[in-house]
Amino acid sequence: MGFHFMNGAWRWAGARAIGTSHLKSDTPCQDYACAKMFLTQDGPVMAAVVSDGAGSASLAELGSRTVCISFLKACRDFLSRSTLDNLDEEVVEDWVDAIREAINQKAKAAEARPRDFAATLVALLVAGERSVVIHVGDGAAVIRREGCDDWEVPSWPYQGEYASTTSFVTDDPQPRLEVISIEGRVAEFAVFSDGIERMVLDHVSKTPHGPFFDRMLAPLKSSVAETVDKALSLALRDYLDSANVCERTDDDKSLILGLRT
Repeated sequence: MGFHFMNGAWRWAGARAIGTSHLKSDTPCQDYACAKMFLTQDGPVMAAVVSDGAGSASLAELGSRTVCISFLKACRDFLSRSTLDNLDEEVVEDWVDAIREAINQKAKAAEARPRDFAATLVALLVAGERSVVIHVGDGAAVIRREGCDDWEVPSWPYQGEYASTTSFVTDDPQPRLEVISIEGRVAEFAVFSDGIERMVLDHVSKTPHGPFFDRMLAPLKSSVAETVDKALSLALRDYLDSANVCERTDDDKSLILGLRT
């Protein structure tokens, strides 16, 4: 599944599902997603990352996997010696450079071009009183702050000049990178690829569909799992594979849900 788990003060579930268009064309799922808890000197930091490989990239499924795993490695290395309070745009730019170098190495080994691994990046890091959204391309992260009813989209999905175009980590010379700092205590979150964007975001008002996220988080709230709920993750995959969802989108779909326990 591509999910990595560790004990901490969060409960979460995640899944990805291949799109019907990929089944028809006999191409693999080009989404990848990871969630992990890091224990730091200032307490736990929850990390969730989703990447969507470009449909036009021949090795997109390897690109999205490399983006997610390299991102978590960068998080681990940084948080082993520092805290989220010290994370700034310059540090994140170094992370993205490391991800790009990992892709370059894979491209050389495969005798391919880096753009053959083109993939997006949307990630959320949540600590006690500060969170950071890191975003290249489409897909999005949404949050609900503690004590609030409304959901927020800190960084809106990027749409390129032409329809169905966006930015990718492999863009030359540099990708279009957003680093958004969020002050205050985040209670719940969702991170997802563009496969379900139009189901869960209102592109006119640029707001999330709050009832959807309330409904999706409800089973997690009543869960007795201490950290990852594997049963809910399987149920989430079934939902993303359901006819109700596939009738509305034929793309690959990834979704990670989390709440502070």
